[in-house]
Amino acid sequence: MESLLRSYWNLPVLLFFSLLLWKTFGARAGADSRPNILILMADDLGIGDVGCYGNDTIRTPNIDRLAKEGVKLTQHISAAPLCTPSRAAFMTGRYALRSGMDAIKSIRVLYWLGGPGGLPPNETTFAKVLQQQGYTTGLIGKWHLGVNCESRTDYCHHPLNHGFDYFYGMPFTLANDCQLGEPPEQSAALRSQLWFYTQMIALAVLTVAIIKLTGLFSFSWKVITSLALFGFLFFISWYTSFGFIRYWNCIMMRNYDITEQPIKVERAASLMTKEAVSFIERNKKGPFLLFVSFLHVHTPLVTSERFIGRSRHGLYGDNVEEMDWMIGQILEAVDKQGLQKNTLTYFVSDHGGFLETRKGDVQLGGWNGIYKGGKGMGGWEGGIRVPGIFRWPGVLPANTVIDEPTSLMDIYPTMIHLGGGKVPQDRVTDGHDLMPLLQRKVQYSDHEFMFHYCGVYLHAVRWHQKEVGAVWKAHYTTPVFSPKGAGACYRKRMCPCAGEQVTHHDPPLLFDLSRDPSESNPLSIATEPQFDTIIKRIEEAVEEHRKTLTPVPLQLTWWNNIWKPWLQPCCGTFPMCWCDQETENRHSHLQEIKD
Repeated sequence: MESLLRSYWNLPVLLFFSLLLWKTFGARAGADSRPNILILMADDLGIGDVGCYGNDTIRTPNIDRLAKEGVKLTQHISAAPLCTPSRAAFMTGRYALRSGMDAIKSIRVLYWLGGPGGLPPNETTFAKVLQQQGYTTGLIGKWHLGVNCESRTDYCHHPLNHGFDYFYGMPFTLANDCQLGEPPEQSAALRSQLWFYTQMIALAVLTVAIIKLTGLFSFSWKVITSLALFGFLFFISWYTSFGFIRYWNCIMMRNYDITEQPIKVERAASLMTKEAVSFIERNKKGPFLLFVSFLHVHTPLVTSERFIGRSRHGLYGDNVEEMDWMIGQILEAVDKQGLQKNTLTYFVSDHGGFLETRKGDVQLGGWNGIYKGGKGMGGWEGGIRVPGIFRWPGVLPANTVIDEPTSLMDIYPTMIHLGGGKVPQDRVTDGHDLMPLLQRKVQYSDHEFMFHYCGVYLHAVRWHQKEVGAVWKAHYTTPVFSPKGAGACYRKRMCPCAGEQVTHHDPPLLFDLSRDPSESNPLSIATEPQFDTIIKRIEEAVEEHRKTLTPVPLQLTWWNNIWKPWLQPCCGTFPMCWCDQETENRHSHLQEIKD
């Protein structure tokens, strides 16, 4: 009897400790069950360039595999049709205007690695939130959101200051200037900034000479001669473009260290792939966030020799197929480590294909399918509708297509929620958690209105009228296309956002994208009885949206986007910056093997 009572008395104790152990190990299991996150972002890829989105002439088996094993979005929309603002919005879940990462003038991206503009340190990226939740975070590839603010080594905009534990790649972007033999892209900005600096140097020389001649202060003529010589050398080196842009803008970094200056573009794809695979192998115990930001398929379309001539679409098609191969290698690393079922993989492009980039009569940019316009063109679908694919076996349904408006900004709250974090409440966030939609727990996207900017100018607005199944698009401003046709602005390197080369529409051009996704037939009062009602509701939404905007320092002003020598990353003695750690490391490794 006594032993029976003792066992009953022990029962609550056993239950208590069982509950405690269950909570402890259950919580740990919950933390460990958080997915690894693999983001694969193409640069300038058109939605029509991918097999699973209708292309039957460029081979993209690895991207197509993701769509077959996951969820494909058909109305996945970039927050901007250009690199820097699109990526700023992607990283923060906020329209680029909110962080000052869109432009008033014609230069709408960060143009110099040695400039002070960039993603402000007070912005909170999804990488930073996941890092705080215990994720190991890595960025391989393109950044293009700035490096320094006030000195060459403050790294205020650097990826490691925005939530990444590891960075290997280009802090700037791939451009024609990075490859010898290609026509320079930055000549116009170079000439204007050259004139500014030449005037400043001439003024300094004149001032010192006057002071010397008037005897106000004692100056050696050597000082004046040195200033004049520096001004002359500066003028010559910049005006004749002795490759300084390649040395100063086109570099590779590992964390804060420069590994290549200038970049050896022909080996970038191989090195980036190895870095991505290595990151996965090192962090297989997870959880990790790996953001692979490809240099492909941005011009000058640097492609490894093994892929040259393989496609039916010249160098551009070759470049797309090489990127798909890189994706295959990364996915193979995930599979090899047994991580497929615990990894959410997301493939996307930062915006649409570039229609203006040409060599003679040959277009070097991508194909945006049935959609009008392309990179840099405000609100036209071709510049903002991009491929968007999610795969997470066992969690997301396979071979699923969702035709609901979604945004690249949605990645922000989606990743944060999956990682166990909280979306910051001290600022406006424009993205929405996609998981309920991806898992088909809800029928409609949370987006009712989307605002399509060109620089700081609102060009178009999209209204998802869920109850009637319509997606209306009102264009207030559109670029003037070249008379040559093909929906591009060939007179300019890129379509402007304002000025004489845009058309303002009053009333706005209105399209129903659910019936006319190619935006071919604008509606009117005669063809759409609800025309006035639709325009009025959209204008009300614009007013509501504008009330949420607060003034912030602009990062792409002329002064913030001008080359400043004291901010220039350099791995040698400035201005003769040069290094090649990759070759040096390889030689050292071979020597060790030989010894």
